[in-house]
Amino acid sequence: MIESAFPRQLHPYWPRLQHKTRLWLLEKRLMPADKVQEYADGLCYTDLMAGYYLGAPDEVLQAIADYSAWFFVWDDRHDRNVVHGRAGAWRRLRYRLHAALDAPRHHLHHPDPLVAGFADSVLRLYGFLSRTWNLRFARHFHAVIEAYDREFRNRTAGYIPGVEEYLALRRHTFAHWIWTDLLEPSAGCELPAIVRKNPAYRRAALLSQEFAAWYNDLCSLPKEIAGDEVHNLGISLITHEGLSLEESVDEVRRRVEECISQFIEAEEDALRFADSLADGTVQGKELSAAVRACVGNMRNWFSSVYWFHHESGRYMVDTWDDRSTPPYVTNEAAGEK
Repeated sequence: MIESAFPRQLHPYWPRLQHKTRLWLLEKRLMPADKVQEYADGLCYTDLMAGYYLGAPDEVLQAIADYSAWFFVWDDRHDRNVVHGRAGAWRRLRYRLHAALDAPRHHLHHPDPLVAGFADSVLRLYGFLSRTWNLRFARHFHAVIEAYDREFRNRTAGYIPGVEEYLALRRHTFAHWIWTDLLEPSAGCELPAIVRKNPAYRRAALLSQEFAAWYNDLCSLPKEIAGDEVHNLGISLITHEGLSLEESVDEVRRRVEECISQFIEAEEDALRFADSLADGTVQGKELSAAVRACVGNMRNWFSSVYWFHHESGRYMVDTWDDRSTPPYVTNEAAGEK
């Protein structure tokens, strides 16, 4: 369905993007040099962003790609803190990220590379649009941090959330509204609330993100079962709906396919909404074009997510020496020195 209906595209800046993000990971000490050398390109983090935010100025795409790479490294640190029972380390990191989000300039030289790298990437993102966009982004990411805290507590307690509880939490742990917010600097236009909250625009945005989160769950299920995970739609279906592994895979796949077909319908409504904004004024014409660009990139998210999950070493669990320990992570208590 994806390969036929959602042709793959890549931003022309991608080769330089990959190179510069690799250098940024080294400069900010977010991954050991040997891990960057061996795994960074194969993890395809920059491919994911270069296939999504088409049309973005190079500087914007670079900031988004570096932030995205940081997000994956943070996700890995969170996972290792869970696996090794580092509740104190996670609690300190959680508070530091909240503080860095509100005052990134004051955290650029924090001794924990994860905090300093976050501050650097956020400060760059804050430079593209207005203070109101920055505050919205911060509000959305504060919610992401708190969702990660809920996941930490769920996993350490062995608590598997019910399906609806999981889906609500997943919208934050996958950062649905963060990736949607970043459509705006990519289009070079901050969208007013009346546009962002329009049902046609919001539905298309939500469906594109739900697809990505659920397809991620489908592809990461083997990795997460191997790691005794409790946070995956498939695992919630097995536990709370009494499905077998095979049945849960089928159900997640069904939801993914339904998301795709529903998006195609929602996309048409969102594009009609975009056209309605062109009211004959210069401002209306620009806003209409920006909304069309954002909706076009919602469409690009489908192919980018699809190919990322089939090409990234992050999901090739069968090639790992230890199926429960990704080879690109370190198990030391990073940031605690």
